[in-house]
Amino acid sequence: MKLKNNIYNKLAICAAALSLMACSNIDEDDRFIEVEPVEVAKRVLIEDFTGQRCINCPKASEVIENLQKEYGADNVIAVAIHSGPYSKDFMGNPLSLWTETGDYYFEPWYTGSQPVGVFDRKTSSSTYTSWGTIVREALQTSASLELSATTEYDDNTRTVEINVNANGVYEITGKLQIWLIEDSIVDIQQMPDGSINSNYVHNHVFRTAVNGRDGEDFNITWNEEKTVTNTYVLDESWKPENMSVVAFVYDDSGVQQVVKVPVVCVGDDTHTKE
Repeated sequence: MKLKNNIYNKLAICAAALSLMACSNIDEDDRFIEVEPVEVAKRVLIEDFTGQRCINCPKASEVIENLQKEYGADNVIAVAIHSGPYSKDFMGNPLSLWTETGDYYFEPWYTGSQPVGVFDRKTSSSTYTSWGTIVREALQTSASLELSATTEYDDNTRTVEINVNANGVYEITGKLQIWLIEDSIVDIQQMPDGSINSNYVHNHVFRTAVNGRDGEDFNITWNEEKTVTNTYVLDESWKPENMSVVAFVYDDSGVQQVVKVPVVCVGDDTHTKE
C-alpha cells in the first residue's frame, strides 16, 4: 500500500510539473488569438451627373433603374445630380433642378459631355452602356464599416432628424456626407429624339447636403460603434413622403459604405435602415 501511494504521489508531481512547464513555455503575446474583421457587403453609390437638357440622360436613367431592379435599390444607391452645362438653358440660366452644390461636385469629373456616372468616387464613365459592368464589380468588394440610419420627421416643423450609425470593420479617417434626395418630380426633360417632355418623372434628385457640401470629419476604428445626429428643415416645395436620406463615408480612396433611408414612411414618422 505504501509503494502504491508513493507511485500516485510521483505521478501527481510529474503532472503538476508538466502543467507548469506547458504554461511557462507560452509567451504572453502567443496566447492572444486575433479575431479577423467580419466581412461586410459593399453597397454602391452612383453619382449620376445629369441635366434636363441632356438628350442621353434619360437612357442613362433607364440603365440605373434596371441595375436597381437586378441588384436592389438598397444595394445600388443612385443620386441624380443636376449640374453642368446641360442643367442650364441656352443662355446659361439654371433650370429648375440645378443646384450650385451639384456644380461643385461635378467640376472634378467633367470631361465635356453628359451624362457622367461616378461610382463610389473611384471610377467615372460617360459611356452609360458600361455602367452595369462597373456596378457588378463594385458589388463584389467588401466594406470597411457597417452603416445604418434612422430618421424621425416632424410634420409640424418640417424637420427631419437623421441618425447615422456606424460600426468599424477597419480603421477609417475620412468624411461623413449626408444628402437629401427626392423622387417623383414631374418636370421638363429633353429626350433622345430632341423633343421636350414636359411630364418627365425625375427620380432620386439631389436636393441638398445636410452637413455641408464636403460633409463632416469622421474617424472610426475596428469594432468601434458611433452615432452621428443631424437635423434639417425641409424646403416648402419638397414633398417629404417622396424624399430619402443618403449617407456615406468616404476618404481619399473613395466611398467606403453608403446607406439610404426614407425621410418618412406612410403611417409612421420613424424609419430605420441597416
